Amino acid sequence: MFHKVSLRLALIIFVVAPQAIALFIFGYSGLHVLEGHVEKRMQKDLELVARAIQLPLSYALERDRMGSVVQALESAFSIGRVYSAYVYDNAGKTIAVAGLNDPNPEAGRLTKVAAEGKEHGEYGKVAGQEVYSYFVPLTGTGGQINGLLQLTRKGNDFRQDLMRIRIQGVFWLLASVLVISLLVVFGHNKILGGHVGRLYATMRRVAAGDRSCRVQPSGPRETTQLGRGLNSMLDSMDRAEQEIEQRRAMQRELEQRLRQSEKLAAIGQVAAGVAHELGTPLSVIDAKAQRACRKIPPDSYEARTMLQIREEARRMELIIRQLLNFSHRGALRYRKLNPEDVARSAAGALEHEADQRNIQLLLEGQSDCEGFEADPIRIEQVLANLLRNALQAPNARRVRLSWRCGTDGGAVFTVDDDGDGIDPDSARRLFEPFFTTKSPGEGTGLGLALAQSIVEEHGGHLATERSDLGGARFVVTLPARPPQIQANEDQNHAAG
Repeated sequence: MFHKVSLRLALIIFVVAPQAIALFIFGYSGLHVLEGHVEKRMQKDLELVARAIQLPLSYALERDRMGSVVQALESAFSIGRVYSAYVYDNAGKTIAVAGLNDPNPEAGRLTKVAAEGKEHGEYGKVAGQEVYSYFVPLTGTGGQINGLLQLTRKGNDFRQDLMRIRIQGVFWLLASVLVISLLVVFGHNKILGGHVGRLYATMRRVAAGDRSCRVQPSGPRETTQLGRGLNSMLDSMDRAEQEIEQRRAMQRELEQRLRQSEKLAAIGQVAAGVAHELGTPLSVIDAKAQRACRKIPPDSYEARTMLQIREEARRMELIIRQLLNFSHRGALRYRKLNPEDVARSAAGALEHEADQRNIQLLLEGQSDCEGFEADPIRIEQVLANLLRNALQAPNARRVRLSWRCGTDGGAVFTVDDDGDGIDPDSARRLFEPFFTTKSPGEGTGLGLALAQSIVEEHGGHLATERSDLGGARFVVTLPARPPQIQANEDQNHAAG
């Protein structure tokens, strides 16, 4: 019922008006009791100020940070209720002063007060001025007393306030205090207490780590706005944290890609040098073995030996081509591709090897995909490397290449085999250059590293997991448009 009422109007109705009525009814009474109450209140103000700066002063004094001690005293002195402030050591010697300086402090009495280790207040004189002093011991972390804090307030302040009360004829406050207090509590609970309590409970839950907690706005307009503002602030913090985490993830990914690119570039330079140095000798060996085969009987031992030499030379030439492909990759040439066409073209290049190994090569996928933009030669090379890796898997008898449309219009290719699978230790290093789990002569360890590099160049992702056929599964996810093309178009559009 109060969501349309302002807080000011609500306080006037439920707090000020009842107090005015109570004051008018009960009148002027109980001056002496009220004077004592006012005096204690003023003393309490000084006590609260002293207790507020007690902890920072104790901390600064223990660590001998005099600048912090002076700053704390000046902050207390800046409060209008404080007349002067002093800090003494255990011997009663003045360490710091704010306000009126007492030229003759009673060192013995101060030492005794500090030794007692109790807070207390008293009336007395400082530099000839009648004041009310409040003493607070300053203790260290071990509980030992390191000094004493004294805050003073002019005695005239007390008398002036009490005189003002007498002049105004406030003789009736004693009888009305209880009624006024009850009415204030009633008004506070009715208008603010419950709503502010819920706000405070929500803040405590958030401070404890429950960021999902939200306030149900209720009450007067101001408390409703506070609740909505708190909810909005928490939502903004959640969004900011999510954005920061996303940026951190992107930064980690970029750093990882940069390290991988630098590593691949260094390996590529070495691979190019090795391929260049081995290419020519192998060509000479193969040519001489071929000429030798023509001059000896085909079924002789020498002929079989020459054929073995040529077979090994061809295998080494294949390794050299892989090294060259790894080290010399030109600019990507993007075209609109159909996933099915790319998959069948890559599988066709491996059909002969599958027949030689007596492995069944299966193809399946969607035929209604919109297509994606990529370099056809590079993507076929990726699929061919993954298929060759599957065909070389131990105990593999079936290899399946499947494709489907991506969620963003791209394409997803999956290569499965029913071999022995990949152990977890090898899976962590699977895409490292020159790492292979195959037996000697079966692979160079460059196929998967090259495939991952090409996929990442297209803005895609290459992952491995357990296959439903029982062996390993490699999943290639490619976007509809590589980020490079999209970025170039955005730049051209902005420039235009």
